[in-house]
Amino acid sequence: MKKIVLSVFIALLGASFVALDAQAKRLGGGGTSGMQRQMPATPPAPTSPPAQQAPAATPTAAGTATPAPAPRGSWMGPIAGLAAGLGLAALMSHLGMGAEFGNLLMIMLLVLAAVVAIRFVMRRLGPAAQNGGDVATAQGLQYAGAGGAPDGSWTSQPGGASVATRGPVPALAPAGPTLPAGFDSAGFERFAKLIFIRMQAANDRADLEDLRQFATPEMFAVFRLDLQERKGTQQQTDVVQLDAQVLDFVQEEARQVVSVRFHGLIREEKDGAAAPFDEVWHLVKPIDGSREWAIAGIAQNA
Repeated sequence: MKKIVLSVFIALLGASFVALDAQAKRLGGGGTSGMQRQMPATPPAPTSPPAQQAPAATPTAAGTATPAPAPRGSWMGPIAGLAAGLGLAALMSHLGMGAEFGNLLMIMLLVLAAVVAIRFVMRRLGPAAQNGGDVATAQGLQYAGAGGAPDGSWTSQPGGASVATRGPVPALAPAGPTLPAGFDSAGFERFAKLIFIRMQAANDRADLEDLRQFATPEMFAVFRLDLQERKGTQQQTDVVQLDAQVLDFVQEEARQVVSVRFHGLIREEKDGAAAPFDEVWHLVKPIDGSREWAIAGIAQNA
């Protein structure tokens, strides 16, 4: 009885290993092989940002701002203070406290009235003077190049100072690959998609000649080994969604290298669910045009 149970267990274990070995995989087996290059950081697939609720309009919002009330201060304050001072001086004289004391109070009230008047004028002219100063500062920065560098270029120095630099300042290049002039990025991405889909079909059919045509000898050896490990198991790979992006272009001494990022959804089993994938293919082509573009390496994009 123990021998029968042990035999059944070994048979089930062997069947599980066979099923594992025969598991369908896309070209390259979803791993990393062949040429590897340092790629620039690639952002994740863009997603629509959540809609943000617009803030409720407030009385101080632009276009609906309530006009500010006129300042309460006026010339009536100093005049009233002066009148009060004159009355106070007459009162002091009437009470016998001396004209000198009344005159002293009068001078103090006049000084106070002058201070109030100056502050009132400064409040009225303050915003206009500030705006004028901002405009003058902006104009000074805008035209400062006339007295500095011939092209009006400036560089920031420690302490907030700015000095003119000789020669034009190069503009900041947008993030993206550095491609040669005349390189058709969109056209190459479409061509790369065709290679991707064709190679998946060739891998399903175990078509060695097609795989050899679009792969370097090193990568063809990897593909052939994968087919041998598959042991003739039939598979069907469906590319449900495919996006391509040129990441890098390098011209070496004897060849050109273009790195393309592929990502999307792929179904590696006939009735299985589509799964996301994200990987980089390095395609190479000799400078002398002795052969067409070929797959030189595959790397999973973490």
